[in-house]
Amino acid sequence: MDVTNNRHINHNLGKVLKQQRVTSGLTLRALSVAADVSSSHLGRIERGERFPSAHILRRLARPLGFDEGQLFALAGYLPPKLSVGDERVAGNGTGQLDPLVSRMLAEEPVEVQRSVVAILAVLKSVARSTQVKY
Repeated sequence: MDVTNNRHINHNLGKVLKQQRVTSGLTLRALSVAADVSSSHLGRIERGERFPSAHILRRLARPLGFDEGQLFALAGYLPPKLSVGDERVAGNGTGQLDPLVSRMLAEEPVEVQRSVVAILAVLKSVARSTQVKY
């Protein structure tokens, strides 16, 4: 993978993490405390200046409402299909993607697959946070 493509992935991951943080109502400082990661390091990750290690991603997953597999797939540590298939992010409620969606997604480049995983994870988080609790 060339340096330009790495910067693109870093920037996209950072944008997704920031969007999820804002959607979750967390300030950079609050996420920093919850994840035990310095706010300056988180800021650099969100701006795409740094790429988080698996250790940092693991710390960020729970406060941001991600499952670790989703975040690892988004960062490229796991193949996108594994995390999408393991999560209840779309489809028939069984934890699997609809077969048609899965087939279509498999034909897309990895960057598109990661973007779809990120979008589905954000939508899942928003849906969870807006559910009425009785």
